[in-house]
Amino acid sequence: MRAIKILGILLLVWVAIVAVFESMLGYFQPEGGGATVVITTFDADGTAHDRVLSGLDSGGQFYVAVNHWPRAWYRRALENPAVRITRDDETLDYTAVPVTGEEDDRVRAEHPIPIGVRILMGFAPRHFLRLDPAAG
Repeated sequence: MRAIKILGILLLVWVAIVAVFESMLGYFQPEGGGATVVITTFDADGTAHDRVLSGLDSGGQFYVAVNHWPRAWYRRALENPAVRITRDDETLDYTAVPVTGEEDDRVRAEHPIPIGVRILMGFAPRHFLRLDPAAG
């Protein structure tokens, strides 16, 4: 019985660490420089929402990944794939395309997440969006 209590306490501590890590991520996420981009997604009434993400290049294509539990931006991009990306002080329109199959396997293999970071993220499911330039 004591072992179960200890495991329960450890689980609660881990859940608290994940919650703090995920909550603070948005606040401390750097903007600009390196591979960071700002994605602008739009909800059903057209309201714009910005989120700082890391951009990924793979096979001549540009991607973003949802790696964390807070993922409203990802749901909005699936519902309305017309997104705007700002990187290096340039803003362009893109179409967000969910990645599956062999393409997903390739991008996942090229951009792994270390196990320690996955633990801090609470093993959130990871999905990729390919960003195709919008037809002009």
